[in-house]
Amino acid sequence: MRPFRAPTPFLRRDILGGLGSIAAASLLSGEEAWQPPDGLPMSPAKAKRVIWLFMRGGVSHMESFDPKPMLTKYAGKSIGDTPFKDVQNPEKLKNVRVVVVNDANGQQRNVIYPLQTGFKRYGQCGIEISDWFSHIGSCADEIAFIRSMWTTDDNHGAQVQFHSGRHMLEPRVPTLGAWVTYGLGSMTENLPSFINMGPRYFDVRDGHYLGPAYDAVNLKVDPKNPLTFATPEFQIGRPEQTAQFALIHKLNTLNAEQYPGDKTLAARMRSYQLAFNMQTAVPETMNLDAESAETKKLYGMDDKVAEPFARQLIVARRLAERGVRFIQLQHGDGAAGAWDSHSGLKKNHSSLAQQVDKPVSGLLKDLKQRGMLDDTLVVFATEFGRTPGTQGSDGRDHHPYGFSVWMAGGGVKGGTIHGSTDELGFHAVGHPHYVTDVHATILHLLGLNPHRLEIPGRKRLERDFGKVIPQILA
Repeated sequence: MRPFRAPTPFLRRDILGGLGSIAAASLLSGEEAWQPPDGLPMSPAKAKRVIWLFMRGGVSHMESFDPKPMLTKYAGKSIGDTPFKDVQNPEKLKNVRVVVVNDANGQQRNVIYPLQTGFKRYGQCGIEISDWFSHIGSCADEIAFIRSMWTTDDNHGAQVQFHSGRHMLEPRVPTLGAWVTYGLGSMTENLPSFINMGPRYFDVRDGHYLGPAYDAVNLKVDPKNPLTFATPEFQIGRPEQTAQFALIHKLNTLNAEQYPGDKTLAARMRSYQLAFNMQTAVPETMNLDAESAETKKLYGMDDKVAEPFARQLIVARRLAERGVRFIQLQHGDGAAGAWDSHSGLKKNHSSLAQQVDKPVSGLLKDLKQRGMLDDTLVVFATEFGRTPGTQGSDGRDHHPYGFSVWMAGGGVKGGTIHGSTDELGFHAVGHPHYVTDVHATILHLLGLNPHRLEIPGRKRLERDFGKVIPQILA
């Protein structure tokens, strides 16, 4: 499908007035002015859209996708009393930038805690996956597992860092979803390009200096009330509402000509058109009556524990079918996120895995049977892992030095393991990747170059751009 080009003056290119003023100010002697993206891929693209599944709180990599039998072998021993004591060499711990000094969490935990679940090999690839994620295991041949992630935040601001690449203590910058929608625009006039479902992380904005037009639109999976303020306060006919929108647009256009750099006004103009179209499109997308019983069962809607997330993922697939570019689902309620298992890890993770395991496998299988997995990129991520050592008697603390994520779909080489942590799962040692390497890989598969998305006058660090992970590309 070609990128949507608005037939009305309400839509995407209206919002570039503010960015156009930046372009005009960036004229260089003898060089062509900087231009914003035109909504087309910059290089051949393997994927058209992203479904981003984020587990808030920090999933234990050792009990999910990176088994470490040495934890069980040396359980109860101090790390310093094992052959692996060098993992706590101060030189290896320097990357972390502490947010809250002397916080009770985010500390070194010395007594090794055994694995709390078993593992089996799945698929032709034979990759070992936790018993808590057996349904995802059944899709192993479609998945590329990255076992060597690291980050620098030892607290839950790492959720901000995973989405934006920047530490919580640094100024806020656009998130990955904002960059994708900025670079490629919309494929539909009836739904937003960027949608979030589920609880937000600490930063509730996405666009930042790109402007509010690139923030995610928050949707609830509730056909009666999916979007705040989406229903008119009073009964109004379609012709009357259309006339009102036309008048508002005319007035806004006059203001936009007078204040071309006003990004808030530009975003509001676009939002009015979307709001008008979404009154019909959103409830229709949220209504699952047309879905077959087989499809609902595939996602786990017949299971009370899995049903809420299953419903969200069916909606995510329907949004993808209807042209939404970046669909972000956050799982795990609470301030820090439900996966934050400082105690009772076995009870916590086994219960939460029941909520997401079958729905996620159902999404992958459903996309594949519909022919959509070839150009839909599915990402399963979390802000950091959990410590090899125990916290209290039966929990694990925050662990930014090494953890796992995975990707499947458009352009990804399935049945692949890339990178590794050491024998205790402490440090990313084989092909370590900072979080923006995931961003760079996703942008590459979408045909985008992060360096060409840069805004003149907005300084970005080299780390912000990341590096593509070629080993997981098909």
